[in-house]
Amino acid sequence: MQEDTIAAIATPLGEGGLAVIRISGTEAIAVAERCFKPVNKTSPSAAPTHTLHFGHIARHCENIDEVLLAVMRAPQTFTREDVVEITCHGGLLPAKLVLDAVLASGARLAEPGEFTRRAFLNGRIDLAQAEAVADLIHSRTELALRAANEQLAGKLSQRINQLRDQMLQTLAHIEAHIDFPDEDIAPDTRGQLIGRLGEGVAFMDQLLRTANEGQILRRGVRAAIVGRTNAGKSSLLNQLLGHDRAIVSAIPGTTRDTIEETANIRGVPVVFIDTAGLREARDEIEVEGIRRSRESLQKADLILHVMDASEPLAEMDREYWVEFGGRKRIVVLNKSDLPRRVEVEELRRRGQSERQSERQSGEGVAVSCLTGQGIEALKDTIKAAIWSGEVKAEMLEVMINSRHQEALNRARAATERTLEALRTDQTLELVAMDLRIAVNAIGEIVGKTTTEDLLDMIFSQFCIGK
Repeated sequence: MQEDTIAAIATPLGEGGLAVIRISGTEAIAVAERCFKPVNKTSPSAAPTHTLHFGHIARHCENIDEVLLAVMRAPQTFTREDVVEITCHGGLLPAKLVLDAVLASGARLAEPGEFTRRAFLNGRIDLAQAEAVADLIHSRTELALRAANEQLAGKLSQRINQLRDQMLQTLAHIEAHIDFPDEDIAPDTRGQLIGRLGEGVAFMDQLLRTANEGQILRRGVRAAIVGRTNAGKSSLLNQLLGHDRAIVSAIPGTTRDTIEETANIRGVPVVFIDTAGLREARDEIEVEGIRRSRESLQKADLILHVMDASEPLAEMDREYWVEFGGRKRIVVLNKSDLPRRVEVEELRRRGQSERQSERQSGEGVAVSCLTGQGIEALKDTIKAAIWSGEVKAEMLEVMINSRHQEALNRARAATERTLEALRTDQTLELVAMDLRIAVNAIGEIVGKTTTEDLLDMIFSQFCIGK
């Protein structure tokens, strides 16, 4: 399959000004030659690299669309293969017909992520950089975009390769002693090896500490908005999003289903979930809405507990206070533009168990979803609840994902076993075995050691055309 010439639409499907069809492979230029009719008589095969040409795509001697055709010759391309990109008019039909003409001329349809996979296999980028391409495409905030760009630039790969080289040097030293069993490792040399491996563990710990923030930037934080009916949950969602997404009404039970929308909260993507009021259901639709609300609450990382601060505490308020007491929670006291009749301290006295901590019980943030008062302060509180400290540039350089985290955890455990074996004077064969496991696990992050199954898993998550 690596020898095939592949093609796909590289722009989103749908109506638009332009669409781009990408072709890559040893026959890319020949494929373009068969379906492109240049206006200036310069054929793709005669075109200099990185030049743009005007003409028409034709099939069965009939023009499909007028296009611009870019010729890019290997190795100065994304895939390090010959690449042709055809820019045609946007829209489902023009792009599809141009792609059909390209496929009829000898290319095959690319699989998801196959262009990026070829860039990896041809040595243009490593595996961590390949993953950064997908992160870049799916970025929902500027912080996520910056982190993806840092990884694409190789900042994380540089640190991982440095760690792997250090571990390989230690492994080579140990294997040299295995080859000469008559020469024991001197105590000072053993101490140096232990010290070097200890530095490796500390470095892995440093990288592992970025996993939580990295996953937050990539997938966002799920924040469920809960509270009794007519407390202002849907109004709060609209305020946090900055536009009307949920229907707001004085009629209780307006929200019958969960509504999910993502907002940029101080640079962090937060998926807000407006839930149906958890009350006694009146019909089958409301039963299903409440069931979905309960399901969303189980998956939520943060609870926004909304109360109507202009009314006395209701029994449902107290039930929610106790039910979500063990969760990371922010209490939102809505309708602060009216005289307040609810205080957080009153809730603590009435509903908080003695075992709940101050952090778990939640602090109150007064807002008015009618006027917008307090919404900015609430955003600050949300950011503080999900992200500790400020975002530093050096943090964005090395934010690992869940795959990196799993590989580093395996490498760390194997390195700890290596250290224990060295300290207890076990046979060097056992020491080397665990150290090889650590080196291979670290190599998986950048693709130095990998399998077809791993590559399939990673690139299957890409869109076709990337």
